[in-house]
Amino acid sequence: MSELSTEASAQSAKPTIFFDGVSSRRRQVTLTCGDALEIVEEDGAPVRWAYADIRRADGPPGILRLACSAAPPLARLEIRDAALAADLTARCMRLDEHQTSRRGVAKIVGWSVAAAVSIVCVVLFGVPLAADRLAPLVPKPIERRIGDASEVQVKTIFGRSACEDPAGKAAFTKLVNRLRDAAGLDDDSMTAGVLPTPVPNAFALPGGKVYVLRGLLDKAENPDEIAGILAHELGHLKHHDNMRGLIYNGGTSFLIGLLFGDVTGSSAMIFASRSVVEASYSREAETAADTFAIEIMHKLGRSPKPAAELMFRITGKEGGGLTSILASHPLTEDRLERMTKEDRPASGPPLLTDKEWQSLKLICGSGKI
Repeated sequence: MSELSTEASAQSAKPTIFFDGVSSRRRQVTLTCGDALEIVEEDGAPVRWAYADIRRADGPPGILRLACSAAPPLARLEIRDAALAADLTARCMRLDEHQTSRRGVAKIVGWSVAAAVSIVCVVLFGVPLAADRLAPLVPKPIERRIGDASEVQVKTIFGRSACEDPAGKAAFTKLVNRLRDAAGLDDDSMTAGVLPTPVPNAFALPGGKVYVLRGLLDKAENPDEIAGILAHELGHLKHHDNMRGLIYNGGTSFLIGLLFGDVTGSSAMIFASRSVVEASYSREAETAADTFAIEIMHKLGRSPKPAAELMFRITGKEGGGLTSILASHPLTEDRLERMTKEDRPASGPPLLTDKEWQSLKLICGSGKI
């Protein structure tokens, strides 16, 4: 009787299913429990699994699903008979050895939390520090190549060629040169132009490129309004904000993607996280550019307030709430309040004559694209 209990064919009313890990064919087998587990298929060679090599695999309730470390990785044995399952569970002393213990789970969770915290700290402190240190070190030829690539995209959107009215271009060059000299930028470190689009905006690109869009000139009422906006963009150039932004955004995107993983539903979380972190960083750069513009306008003996009035005239009151929290620029009303405090009576000559200002306003011709 004891011999039968140690080495016998294990029969059950419910079929035992075997997948050999090589083909997808479902095989109905019987088991022989001796010094090793023999898996026997009718008219087939028996397969032997050592008890020490058998491990529990994930399976549905009511089925004991087994794998073998010495068998093909996809080999599986499915036992539906409770008595047979209990017998095998008793024989396979290392059945659950591969399962993570509670202590192991706690360790994994702990290390995961530590990794997440470290990534957040790097995003908040490490990446900005690296961007601040590395941006001024980017070789100018590389920065210009990045700017050239950006310029192609910008001109595709806003107009393939800059406005070229001779009188208007002369007035614009005079205004830019006065601001550039006051800002201490090299003659060959920047280029500027006006693009023929009704969008009221201005921006700086890597490599010292600054563009004003015709819509901004249409909204402006005097040279000081445009000068303050241009001084702000020169501040971005002076501080290498474009390169800092590229380095920062690239590092932030990679680390936040690493933190949340590429799983279903993570995209919204990654986008929200990037929006919050990067908006805060951008606001710092914008505030620094505003400070630079204030200093340049004071150096020229002009007030920075007109530039803020132009922005406020374009955007109106932006209010608060979530939009202001995520905004990459300071609120227009906050800028107006700040630059109003910095308002001083004009102590320097006008940046352009009335005739030059009118020529600048018509730099794109009739204003039609």
